[in-house]
Amino acid sequence: MDMKKVVSLKVLLVLALVVVSTGCKKSSSSKNSSRATGWNINSREGGFQYNADFKEQETSPGLVFVEGGTFTKGRVQDDVMHDWNNSPNQQHVQSFYMDETEVTNAMYMEYLDWIKRVYPPSDENFRAIYHGALPDTLVWRNRLGFNEVMTENYLRHPAYGEYPVVGVSWIQAVEFANWRSDRVNEYNLEKAGYLKRDAKILDVNADSNFSTDTYINAPTLTYGGNEEIINAQGRGRRNVQTDADGNETNIYATRETGIISPKYRLPTETEWEYAALGLSEIRSYNMYRGRKKYPWDGQYTRSGKRKTRGDQKANFKQGKGDYGGIAGWSDDGADITNAVKSYEPNDFGLYDMAGNVAEWVADVYRPIVDDEFNDFNYYRGNVYTKNAINDDGTVKVVTIDDIVYDTLSNGKVVARNLPGEILQVPVDENETYLRTNFDKSDEINFRDGDKRSSRYFESFNDDEGMEGEKKDSETRKMYNSPKHSITRDSLGNIVREYDKGNNRTSLINDEVRVYKGGSWKDREYWLDPAQRRYFPQDMATDYIGFRCAMSRVGSKSKAKTKTKN
Repeated sequence: MDMKKVVSLKVLLVLALVVVSTGCKKSSSSKNSSRATGWNINSREGGFQYNADFKEQETSPGLVFVEGGTFTKGRVQDDVMHDWNNSPNQQHVQSFYMDETEVTNAMYMEYLDWIKRVYPPSDENFRAIYHGALPDTLVWRNRLGFNEVMTENYLRHPAYGEYPVVGVSWIQAVEFANWRSDRVNEYNLEKAGYLKRDAKILDVNADSNFSTDTYINAPTLTYGGNEEIINAQGRGRRNVQTDADGNETNIYATRETGIISPKYRLPTETEWEYAALGLSEIRSYNMYRGRKKYPWDGQYTRSGKRKTRGDQKANFKQGKGDYGGIAGWSDDGADITNAVKSYEPNDFGLYDMAGNVAEWVADVYRPIVDDEFNDFNYYRGNVYTKNAINDDGTVKVVTIDDIVYDTLSNGKVVARNLPGEILQVPVDENETYLRTNFDKSDEINFRDGDKRSSRYFESFNDDEGMEGEKKDSETRKMYNSPKHSITRDSLGNIVREYDKGNNRTSLINDEVRVYKGGSWKDREYWLDPAQRRYFPQDMATDYIGFRCAMSRVGSKSKAKTKTKN
């Protein structure tokens, strides 16, 4: 063969390989083609719709980023109260977001204003909804103290607008977080062009309300099925496709768009303690192992900085009869609560993680943290639910006629659900059959309060045939707390009965929740983030507030700009 032809063939072969390899590289890195099938995505021809340009979760209003990691949960110093409820154990926390400050009176008043507009208390059908959301302002009263100025003014007067809200029960705090989730996602969808401009204000009423879960599962039923509102009417619509006839399709945002954020919620106890310690800049072995005493560095509550030397770093009770120091030279600048951001934040940028008000967390209280079973995102209180489904296969959306009210143990009436939400029911054997990770909907008592963890397993049975045996079984449960009762007579009046039995052995039950951190009424001992206490979930005080958290989706760390080659 001619040598020139051989060389030419070799050159052509090399060029072909270059073209093939270049083409493969381009195909595999293209954002508009699938690495699984090679099909186009996000195409006008109706291909798979997916936000391939998503970088990372956007920080939602009021939140700061807390990068997760491992830490020693539980107090490792002296336990002078002898509670023995915070034994040190190693835990790992996923990255999450947390409110920069406690929820303030102004923030909660915005919630009350929305409830009042959408569910007017002047309407008999909705009166209990608004009243059930109101904080208990009577928590300020003291039988031997004059505190009426707080009873009348603390919640609503603008002088206290940036002070943490109190008088809010755990149940009310959860409802606030749910409301906040819907309002933020409603705003995000409007900003992205999926909802009509100002629909969140102008077109909302009891019959026409927005719910994030409803929008995701049945967007045509959001706002009461009002297509004029739900369809994208504003500017800047995204992912709007057209069919062959030019008709718009896919006009609703889905999770694949990345626009709908995770829900606001109460932080778990583990998250709260980890965030309060502020270990992001810590390089000391002792502090990493759990020997950090406060949200700030050092072993003292007073500032050592030259400008602020001697000032207290938190708002707490200094001593008997001393809630703020001497007039004109105040130790902490407050006698009751103080405005948020009055003291320096910790290393995560979180304010008042010690002092001011103690804070509700999500967990049901138990004396022992069961780290032998789980040491990752530890939380006690899981109750798994699913969407209720109609006979025709659609989700069941709550209407005005479907509102269910609960009468709490203290006699207060609250709405369990609101119109526009998807009705939730417990998971059943369809979800639990042959599973190894959970076997029923309510897992609050798992390994601490259920039959398997009771020393009286053989008689721990609510289905005993004889009344005497059943009564004996009730008195021998692991957590034998008082059982007060709330009933209604034939006229609908509430009848309150107290449990006056003398055989109760505990105040712990499945309706008491953990609260963390010291408050303006607490001594320095309670400022340690590892301290833990509990209180009934349907009751409130003048020293417990709350802040919200949000889970992070995606990477553990904040994305950093990478240089492209």
